[in-house]
Amino acid sequence: MTGRGDPPEGAPDGIPGGDDEYRSVVFDESFVRAARIQEFSATERMRSDARAVRTRGRLHGSVSRQAFALILLIALAFGTAVYMGIRHPYRQPDTAVPTQATMAMIPLAPARGGEPPTGAPRDLFKKGPASQYRVGADGIALPAVRRTDHFSVSQVLQAAMAAKEYLVASSINPDVLMSRQTRPVRRMLAPEQQAQFDRSLTRPADDGRHAATGWMVRFDPAKVKLADQGVRVDGSIQVRETDADSLQVTTDHTFVYAVGSARGDGKADKAAALYTVRRELRLGFDRTALRESQPVLLESSSEAGPQLCSVDASMYFQPVLPGTLKSGGDPGKSGGTDPFDHDKPVGATCGQLAAGAQG
Repeated sequence: MTGRGDPPEGAPDGIPGGDDEYRSVVFDESFVRAARIQEFSATERMRSDARAVRTRGRLHGSVSRQAFALILLIALAFGTAVYMGIRHPYRQPDTAVPTQATMAMIPLAPARGGEPPTGAPRDLFKKGPASQYRVGADGIALPAVRRTDHFSVSQVLQAAMAAKEYLVASSINPDVLMSRQTRPVRRMLAPEQQAQFDRSLTRPADDGRHAATGWMVRFDPAKVKLADQGVRVDGSIQVRETDADSLQVTTDHTFVYAVGSARGDGKADKAAALYTVRRELRLGFDRTALRESQPVLLESSSEAGPQLCSVDASMYFQPVLPGTLKSGGDPGKSGGTDPFDHDKPVGATCGQLAAGAQG
């Protein structure tokens, strides 16, 4: 019996028939949906302006959207990495600037003839070179500044101000002078120098690298007291450019302290004597140090007296106190060194304090 719709005599030879013959050319639903040309429905074809078929836009499937999102994420990650590399919160050491400070402290023995003059601080400061000095931070004057090839006036001034702040913290602050604190000095140093600073306090040595007195002026509170809080100061600050990314500040100041003995209640303990420290510092600033006001201490040179040449001054300055110097003393070499004379460089060996510099 013939199938429905087939001729009575069956399908002619050579003519395909049945569903199986067309299975290879039948398109599934996903192929039809993806076609760019699609026939309008009967209702749509009844419109006067309708065309027979419509063109479907190219599909932007989920794969395209995912690829775009992936590209966007990669771009954001790259931009974040670059930004964090530029704005890294931890400062990296600048290899162009030495991070190890060198330091020297030259004692100046009392002038021949015995102990330095003693008395009340107000009387001691009335005569001698220190009588013309200002008190405290007022004695550290900022220089007249000008722009350099690669730094503006404000940047040069900022370097000079940071140097002054370091001098105040390390040479005038009473808590630092009397060894009650070291943090005011440490926090001002560049991070890469703080380990050297700590080593100088825990294991001080007169080796040109690890003397606590190279970083700051400090006295042993068991032996010395400040008879007057007003330190007399005078000197100069100079700023110059060393390269396109660095400034160097040179300071040269003389500090005069009225000190007395911290022991007992004797007559000598109530008297004061002047103790003079001349400090020459070289401070380096790269652009990060300048922005954070944290210089690198490159070099510290001091001459201080009256102080015996034989004492160890790596931890504390050791002034000759009233009533402690025996006859003959420790005169050092003859000739006399004047720590108030800034026209001459700091000496290299123990010298004798000039008579006129003792007050």
